[in-house]
Amino acid sequence: MCRNIHVLHNLAPATTDDEVRAAALQYVRKVSGAAKPSQANQAAFERAVGEIAHATRHLLDDLVTSAPPRDREALAAQARERAAVRYAR
Repeated sequence: MCRNIHVLHNLAPATTDDEVRAAALQYVRKVSGAAKPSQANQAAFERAVGEIAHATRHLLDDLVTSAPPRDREALAAQARERAAVRYAR
């Protein structure tokens, strides 16, 4: 799984369309094996990103939970702590 794709469900503030598109872009890059497609593949690449972003937005909108939204700042602080431990020298 790509490390750059993060959980987007049940966050406060809510997930933005830019975040959904960024996750879709990371997915397409991983699956295609290309960070930047050739001109011949650009249209297919962009179409895939758009379709995956669209499906992801529908998924996020349809998911239900009784849990309170997770605080983005708290999640970011936890990630920084894990990174500090992982990359400590």
